[in-house]
Amino acid sequence: MIRKYFQTFLIVFISIIWKIQSQEIQIFTVEDFDLTGNVKKCLVSTDYGKEEYDFNKNGLLTKLVTRYNDQDYDVVYYKYGNGELLEKRSESYRNNTFDASTSIAHFYEIDSTDNLKIQERIFSYDKQFLDEFIYYYDEFGDLISIKRTNNDGTDITQIEHKKFKGENTVTYLLNEVPLKSIRTSTLKPKNKPVQKVVLTKEYLNGEENFAFEEVYSLGGMLMAEQEFEYDGVAEKFVPTTRTTYEYDEKGMLVTETAKRGAGIIKKEYIYQYDNSEFGNWVKQIVTPDNTYTTRKITYYPQVSKTVEE
Repeated sequence: MIRKYFQTFLIVFISIIWKIQSQEIQIFTVEDFDLTGNVKKCLVSTDYGKEEYDFNKNGLLTKLVTRYNDQDYDVVYYKYGNGELLEKRSESYRNNTFDASTSIAHFYEIDSTDNLKIQERIFSYDKQFLDEFIYYYDEFGDLISIKRTNNDGTDITQIEHKKFKGENTVTYLLNEVPLKSIRTSTLKPKNKPVQKVVLTKEYLNGEENFAFEEVYSLGGMLMAEQEFEYDGVAEKFVPTTRTTYEYDEKGMLVTETAKRGAGIIKKEYIYQYDNSEFGNWVKQIVTPDNTYTTRKITYYPQVSKTVEE
């Protein structure tokens, strides 16, 4: 499976601090970090940084740390109730000193008396109000609207869901201006397994700007990704980089090939696994650059069950 740990953390942390475009609240589990089993902690070391992941016994992420060096690091804490996210705290430390100016807290309230509604309020650590998001869902559980309120006023993101000839399209509009659209369809190649195709278009100031198409197996593995850039003169999307992925019998990514024009960049992935019954990998080497990632994984102790006669 494809996982890029340090980049993943940065995306998570930045999106927590500044939400440029509203998006549905996400809860992270062990599976999101290419882990299986009753993982308690995972320490990740790469040649560009270190990360730490703590999980509860239900597999939910409770703490996430990125360390840039011995003195500079960021921490995110997650608090749950009945499996729902209730609180998220993002703390920044520089020179081993807590930086309150860039640390914030998120608080969630869930109202399910009618259709689901979730309120998210964001405060700085000096208790200054920063943002409020209210997420509205329809009777089918689909997110249909996000209302954002702060000192600059109120913005509303509408999420439209359309189904047509087996295609599902979700469109995000901020104050009626398109931000992004995601179209999901099923592809049935000749003499090949059925695939899921996801086409995402991104807009800038309401105009088409960038797009990428992802092809997944029915098991959820990313098989290929095609990037597009919008040609304003020709008024159409033009394909640029196409990346294909190959996996081994364990479902682990072993080859990544990117083609752009006449250029080809190929990466190969090599793994070493731990001795646990879950067989998580503890070292990943990427050639030809010979970059590496190592993981130290701690598991919750197995609870033996006694059967009473």
